[in-house]
Amino acid sequence: MGAMIWPGMGDPAKRKQTIRFLIITAAVALVAYFISFGLIGFLSADDPLKQCINNRDTKYKISATLEVIVDGKKADMPANVGFSEGCQKSLYTLANDGVIYAEWDEKYDFEIGQFLWIWKFPLRDMDESKSRILVNGIESPDFIHTKIEDGYNYKGEFVTKGADTSKEHDFLPPES
Repeated sequence: MGAMIWPGMGDPAKRKQTIRFLIITAAVALVAYFISFGLIGFLSADDPLKQCINNRDTKYKISATLEVIVDGKKADMPANVGFSEGCQKSLYTLANDGVIYAEWDEKYDFEIGQFLWIWKFPLRDMDESKSRILVNGIESPDFIHTKIEDGYNYKGEFVTKGADTSKEHDFLPPES
């Protein structure tokens, strides 16, 4: 049995055309990749969630408190959320006291969900239909899209997917 000849490679003229086509296709793909990479970098240059604020003159500065409850238990919010590898993000904590800070060049509508994202809070593991955000004691209809306002108190009550909450909501007698 003879050696296998790939389509377009048997005839020298077709081989040349095939190789030329592959080189042009690879070049187009590389150019498209670098243009999209550069465009994304350009468009996110002023995105406060993707930038370090270490060397920026941030004029807009606010703080608020956030308490996070997961399955009825208070979650510990760590200090230094938003700090990594010498980069300070625009949403951060300094201590584990529940105070969150937001800074940017100008007024920006920061959201609770953005802070949770920077914190790497496992929101995907939560049942959003049973979870809620309270602002100064009143439930927000915007859930994680609730805007962070200076001096406000926020409370995130989250229920993990598959958590058994039936004992809290029904009238069964206590277990003996």
